[in-house]
Amino acid sequence: MRQSRFTEAQIIGMIKEQEAGMPTTEVCRRHGLSPAPFYKFKAKYGGMEVSDTHRLKFLEDENAKLKRLLADPMLDNVVLKDLLGKS
Repeated sequence: MRQSRFTEAQIIGMIKEQEAGMPTTEVCRRHGLSPAPFYKFKAKYGGMEVSDTHRLKFLEDENAKLKRLLADPMLDNVVLKDLLGKS
């Protein structure tokens, strides 16, 4: 996944500006991004504080690690079944 050029704190700041009443187009113009990524950020980070984003990042990393741990034995099982089925 591509790294954002904005930090989580900057993204939350943009969302708070928009929620405070500044038009979305003005927020996007000031920060140099189009409305599409702004709304993606808002969907992901809306209603969060900066500390919440750190917890979200930790949970996403942990989830990816657990998925890899589960995928390795499943792949081994598939390989063994293929070998046993062919003989």
